[in-house]
Amino acid sequence: DHSRAIAGYAVNLGAPSALQTALVLRQAIWRKAEPGWHVCGIPAVFYTDHGSDFTSRHMEQAAADLGMRLVFSLPGQPRGRGKVERYMDMINQMFLAGLPGYAPCGTRDRAGQARLSLAELDAALGTFIVKVYNNRVHSETGKPPQGRWEAGGFLPRLSESLEQLDLLLLTVAKPRKIHPDGIRFQGLRYLDPVLAAYVGESVIIRYDPRDLAEIRVFHRGRFLDRKSVV
Repeated sequence: DHSRAIAGYAVNLGAPSALQTALVLRQAIWRKAEPGWHVCGIPAVFYTDHGSDFTSRHMEQAAADLGMRLVFSLPGQPRGRGKVERYMDMINQMFLAGLPGYAPCGTRDRAGQARLSLAELDAALGTFIVKVYNNRVHSETGKPPQGRWEAGGFLPRLSESLEQLDLLLLTVAKPRKIHPDGIRFQGLRYLDPVLAAYVGESVIIRYDPRDLAEIRVFHRGRFLDRKSVV
């Protein structure tokens, strides 16, 4: 909001979802491998509209775990969202319009005009953000977004590790009870000798909805172990 710098993005053909939002936040928060793209850190406030991908239980849990406050624009009062809309207009005018196969609204057989793969479009957008947008003088601030973000010696707040960030953003937390035959979840069973000492105890499991082969088990806030399906 202050710098107008872009911290993260994603290109995909899927419907908006909490997991897709979490993947974009993952890139936005963590340190970038690209030289010159220094924007990172856990936001103090995450300001969005009321899309289901932003108002989900998963996002509520992730925000609580990260210490990030969710703020939603009021219906009919989209104050602040104009900054995002302006950026999207610029993407259309300065970036998309110059790509091979660009087909504006009204073009017949728009799908047939495609010339780039999804991966190529993703790479091109990343280059545009890092090389052009983040380093171009912004008309309102009078400074390049990247330079404005770096000014003043700002120190971003980060997770201890990328693994910890993945745990908080990309996994879902559910309460479960440990039975003599392990932990039962979604028709699967997870068993390990370590769990024998906790039979009858309530635990929190964290799982990746894209891969249920493994869960992570926490007891009273303490990590116990990773469990694989049996």
